[in-house]
Amino acid sequence: MKKITAFCVLALSIQGSIAQQTRFINDPQGTFKQAKEFFQREQYSLAYPILKDLQLQLRDHDRTDQAITAQEIKYYTTVCALKQNERGAVEKARDFIDLEDNNSRVQMMSFHLAEYYFRQGDYAKALEQYEATNIENLSNREIADLKFHQGYAYFNAKQFDKAKPLFDAIRQMKDDPNYIDANYYYGFLAFNDKEYRKALDAFGIVEDHPQYGQVVPYYIANIYYALGQKDKALEYAENKLKRGNLYYDLEMRQIVGHAYFEKKEYAKALPYLETYVTKSDKVRREDVYELSYCYYQANNLNKAIDGFKQISGNQDSLAQNAMYLLGDAYLKTGQKANARNAFFICATNSSNAKQKEISTFNYAKLSFELGYQDVALTELQKFLAAYPQSEYNAEARELLINVLANTNNYKDALALLEGVKNPSPNARRLYPKILYGRATELINDGMLVTANELLTRAEALPENSSVLPYVQFWKGEIAYRLNKTDDAIQYYFNYLKSGAVEGEASPLNAKYNLGYAYLRKENYKQAQGFFEQVVSTPRLNSSPLEQDAYVRTADCYYMSRDYKKAQDMYNKVLDYSWPQSDYATFQKAMIAGVNSGKEKINLLSGISRKYPASSLVSDANMEIATTYLAGEQFREAIPYLKNVVSDPNSSLKPKAYLKLGIAYYNLDNNTEALNQYTAVIKQFPNSVESDAALENARTIYVEQGKTNEYVNFARSMGKEVSGSQEEELAYQAAEVQFNNGNFSAAAKAFEDYVTRFPEGKHSLEALYYKSEIYFNQKDWAKAVAGYEILADRVPHKYGEKSLLNAARLNFFDLKNYEKAEKYFTRLKDFATSQENKLEAMRGLLRSQYQLKKWSDAVENARDLLSQKGIGTDDKTMANMAIAKSFQNNNQCDQAITQFRTVVSLSKSAYGAEARYEIASCMFSEGRMKDAEKAAFEVINKSGSYENWVTKAYILLGDIYFNQQDYFNAKATFQSVVENARIEELRKEAQRKLDETIIEEKKNSKINN
Repeated sequence: MKKITAFCVLALSIQGSIAQQTRFINDPQGTFKQAKEFFQREQYSLAYPILKDLQLQLRDHDRTDQAITAQEIKYYTTVCALKQNERGAVEKARDFIDLEDNNSRVQMMSFHLAEYYFRQGDYAKALEQYEATNIENLSNREIADLKFHQGYAYFNAKQFDKAKPLFDAIRQMKDDPNYIDANYYYGFLAFNDKEYRKALDAFGIVEDHPQYGQVVPYYIANIYYALGQKDKALEYAENKLKRGNLYYDLEMRQIVGHAYFEKKEYAKALPYLETYVTKSDKVRREDVYELSYCYYQANNLNKAIDGFKQISGNQDSLAQNAMYLLGDAYLKTGQKANARNAFFICATNSSNAKQKEISTFNYAKLSFELGYQDVALTELQKFLAAYPQSEYNAEARELLINVLANTNNYKDALALLEGVKNPSPNARRLYPKILYGRATELINDGMLVTANELLTRAEALPENSSVLPYVQFWKGEIAYRLNKTDDAIQYYFNYLKSGAVEGEASPLNAKYNLGYAYLRKENYKQAQGFFEQVVSTPRLNSSPLEQDAYVRTADCYYMSRDYKKAQDMYNKVLDYSWPQSDYATFQKAMIAGVNSGKEKINLLSGISRKYPASSLVSDANMEIATTYLAGEQFREAIPYLKNVVSDPNSSLKPKAYLKLGIAYYNLDNNTEALNQYTAVIKQFPNSVESDAALENARTIYVEQGKTNEYVNFARSMGKEVSGSQEEELAYQAAEVQFNNGNFSAAAKAFEDYVTRFPEGKHSLEALYYKSEIYFNQKDWAKAVAGYEILADRVPHKYGEKSLLNAARLNFFDLKNYEKAEKYFTRLKDFATSQENKLEAMRGLLRSQYQLKKWSDAVENARDLLSQKGIGTDDKTMANMAIAKSFQNNNQCDQAITQFRTVVSLSKSAYGAEARYEIASCMFSEGRMKDAEKAAFEVINKSGSYENWVTKAYILLGDIYFNQQDYFNAKATFQSVVENARIEELRKEAQRKLDETIIEEKKNSKINN
């Protein structure tokens, strides 16, 4: 049955084909009419094959009398091909448009070609054809399609002004298939043109459409809002959100949240704003502010803080409000340091004058409470000047008083107080404390004279009771260092009446220092009494100070000739193996020498064996040699004198050469004796021993009757045998002016003498006296020139002082640290007194410190630390140099240990620097929390040292930046930019602030 059916269909098909051919031949008009009926019923698949056959038959049967034209068939055939979306149809359609002369058909072909392009999504080509179409030749349906499609193509090309009226035309026709679409697009364009009423009408039509209904509620809600119908917008948006299935769900939540926020219904606004901000990729600053404010009102302060922090960086009212509320939120959560930063940023914004005023005050107040005394001082002064009528004025003044009472920024505090014409009673009460505090800083920095002046002023003030004992202690210390021993004794006694203790100012140290003062006066009984008050019963683990006091007590017994008591004490030192065991052995030897030179020699000989690194080895050798020489054991003395000569660092070489000459002379070895004298004169031509050697050589030559040879010898040594009358007169002229007190004339005369006789007999004296004159006149450059020449010619009787003054002037006054290092180095080698040797070590260390020669400084620093009786400032500088050396070698842990030692010893600039370097080392090791804490210590405890405080602030900014805490990093860098007086550091902070802002923007979700 199926086969029969298929056959029948095939047969009918063949029959139909034959019939069609026959029909075209017999009735072409009827065939064409049937094709057009199919076309008009939009049955293009049925019309198209008929038309193609008609076109083919017409070409094969060229009958001029046919009523149907080839042009009509061509037109319908091409349109059907376009309707069927055949690619080849486009070229045929273009040919028809370009070649045919039927204007109406050409324009209609343009319409159909435009429709083809529209269906293909090629809207630019579609527009070309639509614009070439005249609607007079189109049906109403086609006109409607043209308008909508042309409008859509304009819309796609963003030619909204052309698209809008076309959509408007279609949206008027409710039965048009594009009615819904036209309303949607027209509503969008009207909304874009702020024609909200028209947009609302259009959107109302498509509001419930399955597709457009997901989108238009967002626009409708915005329209209500824009029309001022906020309650309606809120109600509408909230209802739509409950329904769900919204394309702009997050944006609708933003609308609802914002509406509730404006109504101050923050609890209702919160969930909407929270969802919007949390889930959106990018949001506005205003949205973050509103959400944060809702958190703030809900007392969810941590989330409020996170949001407000993101809004810093602008100078508008929104940013200022955010910072003001952020500061308050930080305060409520106990985060004063962060609150301080927030109020600082708020205070730099002038959008809201009242908020600026309150924030300025809060910034100053929190600076005080957190220990930023330097900032608090400055900010409180600025606040009082800017807001003299503020309601916070009285509190600000009280805070300022407290800042001065608690600050250790003595330098600035002193300058401030001295600039006040009529200080308040409270300020006058603080004055002695500030004078004393600044003086102690100057003492630690080695500026003793200036420090003493401040202490004297503090001593004279009536309100000084709280600091008077310490003033007296330090005046005693300064007097002792300046060799004003009687004054030192008086001040120490006055201090001891109080019994007050503060740092180094303690009764124990005062008694220890009194012992030294009386020792210097050679009042051994009194010295002994004070040293014994420091330590009466020694212990194995006695402190260095107690050990030294015990040894000095033994010295007092020794100098009082109570040798038995002294010896017992020196033995105790040896029993405990204290560091001064070498000295105790030396002193025991000196006691033994009273009765037995042999025992003395035995003890002294043991020093080089037991204490090979001792500075007393040369002294011991010299003392042994002297003992042998005294016993006329000249041959036995020679080896020990040679030991002294071979010691490269011994200052006893000239004396050893001279005594070697004497020994050889007494052994009748005049040749060798002359060799020793020659060595003295050549190597140490300006020494006292050189003159004695020349005289001893003269004696030998005279004894030998070789006076002419002596003259030649003396001249070969550069020594004048007979004085020049002219030279003598020139010197005497200068000397007369000097003795008469006419120092200016004397200086000139000494200059003339040195110029004429640079190697003259009195050249040393002339150089020394003229240098002293210039020194007293504070003409440092001329003074140092003379001292340097003398220093370069040591040893001689002015050598030690010349080296000391050349080094001091180059360091303290001329800041020539290279030269200072040179002369302190030489002074360390040639100094005969322990006091000058210590001075040399101190100066050398400070010079190397300034030159950043850390490796060179370490050896000298450790040498200084091993010395007896060194002060706190010496220990500070030595440990600082060692710390810097470790730090320079990236040995941070060792460096931190040494820096902490410095901090424990000093409140001076070195203490401030050490605190900073501790923080810096911790930062370099990645210990951010420790570094932050250490940086705050610099700020809180080193207020007088602006450089280190400012660097600590910058380091804090680096720490926050490293932790991606951009808010606090910005606030910290901005604070430095606003307040730093050191331009180099201000520029560094500005650069880092710019980098932080850029980095924050990279990581922020806020649209800026």
